[in-house]
Amino acid sequence: MAAWADEVGPDALLSRTILSKRIVFYRGTDGAVLALADRCSHRFVPLSMGQRHGDELQCPYHGLRFGPGGQCTRNPHGDGRIAPNAAIRAFPTQEAGLMIWVWMGDAALADPALIPDYTLLAAAPETGRMRGMLHVAANYQLLSDNIMDLSHVDYLHADTLGGGSISRSNAGVKEEDRTVTITWQVDSDNVPPAFAREMPDPATPARQRTQVTWTAPSAMALTIEIERPDDSPVGATAFHIMTPETLTTTHYFYANCRSFRQHDAEYNAIVTKVITHVFMEEDKPMVEAQQHAIGSAELMDLKPLVLSPDTGAIRARRKLAAMIRAEQAVA
Repeated sequence: MAAWADEVGPDALLSRTILSKRIVFYRGTDGAVLALADRCSHRFVPLSMGQRHGDELQCPYHGLRFGPGGQCTRNPHGDGRIAPNAAIRAFPTQEAGLMIWVWMGDAALADPALIPDYTLLAAAPETGRMRGMLHVAANYQLLSDNIMDLSHVDYLHADTLGGGSISRSNAGVKEEDRTVTITWQVDSDNVPPAFAREMPDPATPARQRTQVTWTAPSAMALTIEIERPDDSPVGATAFHIMTPETLTTTHYFYANCRSFRQHDAEYNAIVTKVITHVFMEEDKPMVEAQQHAIGSAELMDLKPLVLSPDTGAIRARRKLAAMIRAEQAVA
């Protein structure tokens, strides 16, 4: 994922570093999102500092222009001839719902079908969803581990999402081609605080089902569903998408929508505040401290203690490592 769709307005030039490559995103005259390497081929000045001319970007330093395919379209110097090496790289993009995705590999292999289906978020009313982005000084896989192993919520988020049910239950794990799904299902007498107010009596036992589906390389949908005594469940789905900026920094895109109180703007503001606090003040400093302790090493090379809740995270890591090896072998 490169950005939220509204980050790239009709006149905006958004510069973002992804996989250590700086990219400028903007909308063409037809509204489609375009992406170019954010540096002029002449003196490497960021094009995001320049000006738009229709679908083209003009370098602010010497006036060279570049089209949406990366081709240099104007050289205002000398006889105006354009050298073959003046072109810069263009990246395929796809706008899907509220999200903009970018393909960083061989453009010929870009396949929109690989994008996970998160239309549930776009379908929710504005008063029934929230979203945001964090810059986290940690490797993207550490952040994926944090979502794939939810046993931490009973300790790190005890006042909001905890309740003890995750730690007490054994999870089921299922693998498919590009996904790993981990499911916790338990009869609980301790509903998570965030959902307790939706129960007729928070002390009433309830069946809780929590599921995370990881889609390679690092996009996750987390669904929580709690059955009420009248058989009308309450639930929410959170989206956690980790886009590597560098090996040790990540763009963390997050969002949430729910099946209840969808048209309650005041409640939505409370949910937004709580979730933002959880990520900013609890998850972010914890994972950043973890990265600091690990340093430049790869987590699994340090042979960490493995606990039963780690199953989903380890399976996802193994699947991703196998995909990377296969891709490198072809290259």
